[in-house]
Amino acid sequence: MTAPRHLRITRPRGCTYPDGDWEVLARRWFAVARVQDIGDKPVGTRLLDVKLVVYRTEQGLHVARDLCPHRGVPLSMGWVEGNELVCAYHGLRFATDGRCTRIPAQPNVVPGDRFRATVLPVVERYGLVWTCLDSEDGIAVIPDFPEWTDPAFQPILCPPVSMNAAPGRQVEGFIDVAHFAWVHHEAFADRDNSVVPLYKTRKTDYGVQSEYISNVSNFPKGLQHLEPEGFMWRRVFDIHPPFTAFLRVDFPDDGVLRIMNIATPVSAHECTLYVPLVRNFDKTGSLDDVYAFNAQIFAEDQAIVEAQSPEDLPLGVDDEAHFAADRSSVAYRKALKELGLTG
Repeated sequence: MTAPRHLRITRPRGCTYPDGDWEVLARRWFAVARVQDIGDKPVGTRLLDVKLVVYRTEQGLHVARDLCPHRGVPLSMGWVEGNELVCAYHGLRFATDGRCTRIPAQPNVVPGDRFRATVLPVVERYGLVWTCLDSEDGIAVIPDFPEWTDPAFQPILCPPVSMNAAPGRQVEGFIDVAHFAWVHHEAFADRDNSVVPLYKTRKTDYGVQSEYISNVSNFPKGLQHLEPEGFMWRRVFDIHPPFTAFLRVDFPDDGVLRIMNIATPVSAHECTLYVPLVRNFDKTGSLDDVYAFNAQIFAEDQAIVEAQSPEDLPLGVDDEAHFAADRSSVAYRKALKELGLTG
């Protein structure tokens, strides 16, 4: 649902982004929580250096700035009564459109607009709560993931992962095929099979697409005996700048795994990774095994991206060295630059 009236948030004090970058990103929609994690109590989170509160009422899910306009206490410290959010400091109550409906210390006073909380537009999609800090019309612009509701596929939402890394660094790591043999050799790849065949990358109306075909298995090491002899693995990356990318992996027997990698920018140097995925095979298999395998992959990547320097993803072509297998990364950096980002 969309808030009946939402207010824009301006560049926050102490912002970690270069001039101009925050304003570009504030117009984009990002996931800020899993729907399943929002229960009776308000949940605090951050997006682009701005503290937000996510909470649930009988009317649905809501997102607002985590700030009481009276004395600046986080609204996430409060609670929900009926369809109103209550501040823990003085008990001010806020309707879902941000109006302050009651000041307990002066119950006969009708609160004016200065007491209005800043609410944001919100939608639920792929098991996630999405919002935008500077939306002109409240209409969500979020990449399509049609398999999520396709009955032929099983939708799975992995637990989120917090990383002390720039979101661009995380996304670039996700689309990097040359690191498989070196970073994921314990999970599925092999350091004796590190050669990256030439692959295709092209610009699209949404960003960048890369198609990579190799004999690097996508089965976990313990299941690779199930792979047919001579099978070639096809991986297609669909990159939606600024910080979302899909990976489709074609498995044996017409199996398809599709992963949505969302690196929500908490700040310029922190991100929260949300990973909805679907598969049309092994649909009665253990979800714990899926969570464990993905957690292993995330942890292996996290150790790398948190150690990279500079922390920001360089967008100049000559800022870092490149080899042929980096063509997806180079195309992604160019796409970010075309959005108006500086790095």
